[in-house]
Amino acid sequence: MMFSHGARMTFDRFSRLASIPALAFCLLTYAATTLQAASIGLLRDADVEYALNRLAAPILQAAGLNAKRMKTLVVNESSYNAFVLDSRTIFIHYGLILKSHNPEMLQAVIAHEAAHIANGHIARRMQNMRSAGSAAGLGLALAALAAAAGAGGEAASGIAIGTQSSALRGFLSHTRAEESSADRSAAGYLSRAGISPKGLVDLHQTFAGQEVLSARHQDPYMRSHPLSRDRIRAAQAYVASHGDNSSPNPEADYWFARLRGKLSGFIRAPKWTLRRAGEEVHKDIRLMREAIAYHRLKNRQKALAAIDGAISLRPGDAYYMELKGQFLMENREWTAALGAYKKAVTLAPRDPLILASYGRAQLAAGQPKAAIKTLETSRGIDFRNSFLLRDMAQAYAQTKQTGLAALVTAERYALQGRLDDAGLHAKRATALLPTGSPGWRRAQDVLVAYERSQKRKRR
Repeated sequence: MMFSHGARMTFDRFSRLASIPALAFCLLTYAATTLQAASIGLLRDADVEYALNRLAAPILQAAGLNAKRMKTLVVNESSYNAFVLDSRTIFIHYGLILKSHNPEMLQAVIAHEAAHIANGHIARRMQNMRSAGSAAGLGLALAALAAAAGAGGEAASGIAIGTQSSALRGFLSHTRAEESSADRSAAGYLSRAGISPKGLVDLHQTFAGQEVLSARHQDPYMRSHPLSRDRIRAAQAYVASHGDNSSPNPEADYWFARLRGKLSGFIRAPKWTLRRAGEEVHKDIRLMREAIAYHRLKNRQKALAAIDGAISLRPGDAYYMELKGQFLMENREWTAALGAYKKAVTLAPRDPLILASYGRAQLAAGQPKAAIKTLETSRGIDFRNSFLLRDMAQAYAQTKQTGLAALVTAERYALQGRLDDAGLHAKRATALLPTGSPGWRRAQDVLVAYERSQKRKRR
């Protein structure tokens, strides 16, 4: 797929747009460092998310959470932070991933955030906030999924949130009691999953000394996860008393290296990647990193040679095949890209991001009817992909289904928080679609969200 320097936020609990009004009860916030409106984005990539979920799965299972229903997503921020906003998603800044020294340290972060979910901290705060009537003040009305196309092949989308950072930090910040509880649970999850709890010690030691800094100079993780020397000692005491029964895990090492390799390949300068790629012990990951660097340097021949080398080492790897499809797509080789994406879909038929990329390739190759079918399959798995909605609107328009094109455009704007634009297109969709049809009812849902936003503006 297209690696995004921006993002699509997902709400797994919502399977269709009839749920849009329910977004009023969901919080999408972010601890900003200013008192101005905040904006964050996600880095969406099938390979990255697969690697993260491979690392997270044993921890989530140990925590009693459904690993198949939860997602771990990457926030497009270089700072060192992680957080949870609901019971289905863990958010980790790419800066934390790139600065983690080993998979155990990253898995300790995941375990800690999972503990906040399993221990009910998020649920209690959401209930307390609703009881206090503070939802509107924190921008809960339709907090906003945003997506904006980026330049070139690096698609970008983000979450635009018009709330004050002081209120956001108040929601994200955990009490020391919650932190202690989450630490104890996280250590237990790691041990039960066969992962070294020393990663939790390493995590806390990274922030040693942060408490003496002013809030402006503290790392965001410090502001939302208050630390203390007591927590470091508690983690050390756990390891001392329970021991470390973990064994070397080559699989975790591999996916950690691949995760960091993919992220750094698109985030770091290409020349930096080429200088450092030789340090990679996994040959396929080294070739992947080189392929990305050459692609970004517009060297098509070397990029394709490198990714073909990685594919030859892992011929059943859908994510390397998808990356090749991206290279071809961005070089406007539509037919070849279509073949690469088709093979990627064959290898990973239920990955919504790969399906979305395949649908985009079908659309570019002049196959809008086939694209609609593929995009609808992707949407059925992961509804919250705004780039998919943009492509779907184009496909509907090309097949003369103007009512549905207006509908999915309205839905995309609604998920971006652009409710004025959403309302305009929803009204058009309502006029074009048969009254009472499923599409017409979805357009009505967007109109409900639009009308509620208008009422709030008039208050």
